[in-house]
Amino acid sequence: MTDLTNSDKLIAELEKVIKNPRKVKSGEELLVGVDLGTAYIIIVVLDKDKKPVACEMEFAQVIRDGLVVDFLGATNIVRKLKANLEEKLGVELTKAAIAVPPGTGEKDTKTHSYVVEGAGFEVTNILDEPTAANMVLNITNGAIVDIGGGTTGLSIIENKGVVYVADEATGGTHLSLVISGAYKITFEEAEKLKTTKERQKEILPIVIPVVQKMGTIVREHIQNYSVEELYLVGGTSCLEGIEKIIQKETKIKTIKPRNPFLVTPLGIAMNCKV
Repeated sequence: MTDLTNSDKLIAELEKVIKNPRKVKSGEELLVGVDLGTAYIIIVVLDKDKKPVACEMEFAQVIRDGLVVDFLGATNIVRKLKANLEEKLGVELTKAAIAVPPGTGEKDTKTHSYVVEGAGFEVTNILDEPTAANMVLNITNGAIVDIGGGTTGLSIIENKGVVYVADEATGGTHLSLVISGAYKITFEEAEKLKTTKERQKEILPIVIPVVQKMGTIVREHIQNYSVEELYLVGGTSCLEGIEKIIQKETKIKTIKPRNPFLVTPLGIAMNCKV
């Protein structure tokens, strides 16, 4: 089993700078990662030693199942988050890395790039989301399961190398739709309820069928590989108890790092080339 002590410490440092950005010097080399998620757009800023400096995020419905459905809306949000960070840090952010779900086609990958470039960044690296996550987790052998808002991405790691990737259109959005129907509330209210820690034990039984489907997806993709551990990342993985359902469905030890929501954005920034 991979020791996640250092990974969790790095994530904790990132959590701190969300409200309290670190001071930076003019001309200091900074690494930036832009995560265009189905539910949130996140920008993470690191120093040259890959230590967290600042982070901005905004809830958005401009990406669906990993694809840009509102180009202008996505560009405006990235531009706004970039401006917020530049104001807080007192420096201009010029270069950024991005990530896309595994298996994203060339055309859709370019659209992600155009969004970030339209907001004023030079895109210096593009990678798939589970691979970005492993920059943080440093898994030698196992599978990273990235459960985002729109998709469940999977990356099988053997000897620190990615040997298989997959992506399926089932994610947190589907949980929110089920919650919305069960409580007879709007989708936006369901999203908020889903992320309210005090209500998650109450919500879990309602969404178990969707989580079981995610587990089935994972089981089918890993069946031809010798995978002994699963590592959950992505915003939907924050749901309390989700790892137990995935483990029961796959019969494979399932591990959840501290705040899975921040793992992939952090890994994207770590891959920025300056």
